[in-house]
Amino acid sequence: MERTVILTDQAPAVGPQFALSQGVRIGNLVQTSGQVAQDPATGALIPGGFAEQMQQTLQNVSAVLAAAGATLADILMMRVYVTDTANLAEMNRVYSAFVGDIKPPRTTICVGLPGEYLVEIEALAVVN
Repeated sequence: MERTVILTDQAPAVGPQFALSQGVRIGNLVQTSGQVAQDPATGALIPGGFAEQMQQTLQNVSAVLAAAGATLADILMMRVYVTDTANLAEMNRVYSAFVGDIKPPRTTICVGLPGEYLVEIEALAVVN
């Protein structure tokens, strides 16, 4: 199967010196790279706390999926990496409001992230 690299200016470039793909599509599957709360236009961390970071991160994931022809309704699985489990209630509030009734399966993992990032999200989706 052919691999197609997903690239959009609606989500920030990812990785050290932009060395990673925002996502890859193989057949009808799309895997995004981990997205963080960067402003797509500037690459800077957006201002605010956990809720603002969660919202921007979900917007960035959604933008990568859209560039591949997928939507939130096409998500098969999301992985959410947080730096502090004290933010789980806020994460669930923002997540639920963003995805609506879709509620894709999700795994949440507590990790260390670089800089002041509080959350990172990746998604696997199917394009219809």
